Formats: sequence, C-alpha cells, structure tokens
Amino acid sequence: MNNKHTFLSHLASQLGRPLKTIPDSLPTPINTYPEERLTELSEEERYQYFLNTAKLAGSDYETTTQEALPQCLLALCNKYGSSVILTGDPRLKESGVIDLLSQHCDVSVWDHHVGAENIEHVKNAKVGIVFAEYGLAESGGVVLFSGADKGRSVSLIPETTLFVIKRSTILPRVAQLAEKLHQLAAKDVRMPSCINIISGPSCTSDIELIKVVGVHGSLNAIYIVIEDC
Repeated sequence: MNNKHTFLSHLASQLGRPLKTIPDSLPTPINTYPEERLTELSEEERYQYFLNTAKLAGSDYETTTQEALPQCLLALCNKYGSSVILTGDPRLKESGVIDLLSQHCDVSVWDHHVGAENIEHVKNAKVGIVFAEYGLAESGGVVLFSGADKGRSVSLIPETTLFVIKRSTILPRVAQLAEKLHQLAAKDVRMPSCINIISGPSCTSDIELIKVVGVHGSLNAIYIVIEDC
C-alpha cells in the first residue's frame, strides 16, 4: 500500500476533482422516524403489535409462564415430532426444558465440543428449539445470537422451529436493537458470532407471486412467549 496516495490521486484526477482525505458530513436527517416509530406504544400495545405482525409473517404463537414452559414445549414436540434439537443455551437447561424433553423425546443438544456431529443431529431432528434474545414489534421477528453452543442450524433446518422469548424483551424496532448492541460493545461484552433476525417460516413469492412456504428452511415457526411482565 506504499503507493496508495498516488493511486487514489490518479483516480480522483480521472474523476475531475481533487483527492478527498476527509469524508463529507452526513446529511441532517429530515425526521426521527427510525428512532421513534412505535416507541409511543405502551408495553401492552407493543406486545399486541408484535403478535399481530408475527401472525402476518406466518408465525404462530403460544403464551406460557416460566414454570409451565417445559410442559408447553413438550406438548408442541409431541405435535410436530419427537426428534428434537436444542441449542446449548443455559436458559433452556435451567428452566428444566432439556431434562423434561429428554424423558419423552429423542433429544440432542448442540455442543461445540463434538463439531460436525451437531449438523447430523440437526438433519435428523423434526423440531428445533432456540431461546431468542429479543422480539421486534415492527416486523414480528425474533433476534437470535449465535455462539459456540448456539448453532444457527438449529433454527434453520428442522421442519419446525420453536422460538422461546420473554415478553419483556420485545422492542419496538431495529433501532432499539442497535442501541442494545451498542451498549454491550461499550461494556466490552463479547459480541455474538452472528445475529439473525427471523420473521416467520421461510417462504418466497418469486414465481408468479405464488407464496411457497418452506423453500429454504422451517415450515413452521412458533413463538413461545413467556409472560414475565
């Protein structure tokens, strides 16, 4: 890169202008829509907005309590398939979900120590269970943080994905999620290896505007909302 300045100067001259070493100032936003939209809603209104947009995106939902979560997930696994893969999220372990499902289903838990073996477990599973970090009212989507024991495949490959989410973590929109991430970075908290925002089952309407569900992922997306407010 020793000739970087010469190279860029040549490009600038070909464009008929001097070399710029300082970026132009960003234009002043004409409104505060990205930061403020939906923030005027009460907690209950935001929750209902989230459920409505989730339904429009093709997701179903169940409401439960922290204590009833294991039984709620067991009932859904019995409905959609008893072969289950869960992330190694400590919240699923601590809630008793993994212990109960292991008594009644064919259960695998994502474990980074076994490497590619995890993918084989995912391929054989009918149901994937993950714990979402946040919900987004505007899109009806859930936010997943990936990590060593939180493989992305768990939410993307099985026919049915069960997304566990606490009601209190539902945010208005992506702007508030970005602020949460900024706060984590400011505290030097290690960021997730990947952040996925999932709104409903996979689908496409590319061909003659006919909606096809499950073209590249789960056929069913079900939100399990823990009423913790």
